[in-house]
Amino acid sequence: MNPGFQRLAAYPLERLAILKQGLTPPAQLSHIPLSIGEPRHAPPAFVLDTLRAHLAELGSYPATRGLPELRAAAARWAERRFGMPAGSVDGDAQVLPVNGTREALFAFVQAVVDSRSGAQTPLVLMPNPGYQIYEGAALLAGAEPHYLDTTPENGFLPDLDAVPVDAWKRCQLLFLCSPANPVGAVMSTAWLQRALRLAEQYDFVVASDECYADLFDDESAPPPSLLGAAAAMGNTAFRRCMTFHSLSKRSSLPGLRSGFVAGDAALIKSFLLYRTYHGCAMPIPTQKASITAWSEDAHVVANRALYRRKFDRVLPILAPVVETPRPAGGFYLWLNVGGDDEAFTAGLFAAQNVTVVPGSYLARQTPRGNPGAGFVRISLVASEAECVQAATRIRDFLLSRNTAKP
Repeated sequence: MNPGFQRLAAYPLERLAILKQGLTPPAQLSHIPLSIGEPRHAPPAFVLDTLRAHLAELGSYPATRGLPELRAAAARWAERRFGMPAGSVDGDAQVLPVNGTREALFAFVQAVVDSRSGAQTPLVLMPNPGYQIYEGAALLAGAEPHYLDTTPENGFLPDLDAVPVDAWKRCQLLFLCSPANPVGAVMSTAWLQRALRLAEQYDFVVASDECYADLFDDESAPPPSLLGAAAAMGNTAFRRCMTFHSLSKRSSLPGLRSGFVAGDAALIKSFLLYRTYHGCAMPIPTQKASITAWSEDAHVVANRALYRRKFDRVLPILAPVVETPRPAGGFYLWLNVGGDDEAFTAGLFAAQNVTVVPGSYLARQTPRGNPGAGFVRISLVASEAECVQAATRIRDFLLSRNTAKP
């Protein structure tokens, strides 16, 4: 078996299930799960109508490359969303449909990393805390994860200047996530360009996970993309760039398993070959539904407003008892609970029947400690009423905990 399996950590939600074993919350309180980042807003009806209208096409094998209309719709969305001129993204050469960002992120690492490239094991750099797929993909590709701690001191953004030169020399892939899961930070164009200059200097690829790109707080300042940052510095071919996008968060369609990657045509060409052997073509009805979703933006504005309203209502409830910074993007609260995050999570569930995720489960121990320790991630994916009720229960739990302290 692949030796990387021996180093795979238990998935955070598996650890959470173990933590909750034996705990019995009050029966009179309904359970409010705020642990999984699974959108629960109603999917757009017009997308579901398109899906149903094309179910008969399940009788045909789809092409891994996808329909030209889908690649074109994805390219036009990227140009529209990130303010790039029409024609900046070539749907034929620079776009490839994928079955959600999770499988694409994992597969891309397997295609890109060359574990036979030298005497030293290659590095895959990634934010810490971050999405566990980055780490697992690196290990199973024969690379070594190198963690970039994101903390309050660095604005929850990886400190690129703190990375040792030796790590840059061994780096084959740098993972970025903006807006970030779980911390909600957004990378500026200047920050992204700094990463691209390092990629040119040290010869590595930048993989930007942008699945939360359409969920942001300030309508006047949407998060930039790695593609736009590259183009603005003259890299119109998106050399060394790959971006990952999904309909799961943007359009509340997590079960559709639909997204796309866009970037360097040379990387796309090799990734297409990999995926042809991998056998992961997107079903035609899914492609047709995806075309309609990428081509329409009004439902995304409405979806974003729903999350914004949840923050508007939840934060004032929590603010009197705990520091509650409002994230620039995404739908998570990264809450500093001022102590043992595991104990907080277990205690909250036992006392209030609300489930969150310990921040330490989403991060890895480094010489500087675990940057997720003392935090919990709260996913505001439940209904507005449930989020308000959960915030009230969290406030009550914090008050009771503070009262109980000597």
